[in-house]
Amino acid sequence: MILGMKQLFDIIGERESFDFEISPDELKERVFSVEFASPLAVKGEAYNRAGVVFLDFDCRFTLSHLCDRCLAEFDREYHFSFEHICVRGLSSNDEHIVVTDNSLDLNELAISDSLLQLPTKILCREDCRGLCYVCGQNLNEGECDCS
Repeated sequence: MILGMKQLFDIIGERESFDFEISPDELKERVFSVEFASPLAVKGEAYNRAGVVFLDFDCRFTLSHLCDRCLAEFDREYHFSFEHICVRGLSSNDEHIVVTDNSLDLNELAISDSLLQLPTKILCREDCRGLCYVCGQNLNEGECDCS
């Protein structure tokens, strides 16, 4: 979704709400490192307060994972909230979103923000025991006979 930002930058008090989904097919084309099990739902608002444009939105989605310790397959739902300040030109602050041509690609922003929030180690559960290093038995399912 492309958000037109001209009025948001020009009119103090202007607000624009959005609510959309990015399909798993589109996500598969853009993202190769993770597998989305559901659409990425994005809901939020952009608003101009005192001449500064703020962008607040939530993302909800489900990913299919392989556990990093036991290799079990599982799905996990995620919910993240994001806040940004949007600027028209160059900014010395790396946290600002630079908007060119008065439009912002919300799909790209929501995908990149969400991926950056994912944990680096994905476990099926917090107390995952992993695999036996000798026989490969999933120790979450039972003990092995290795000595």
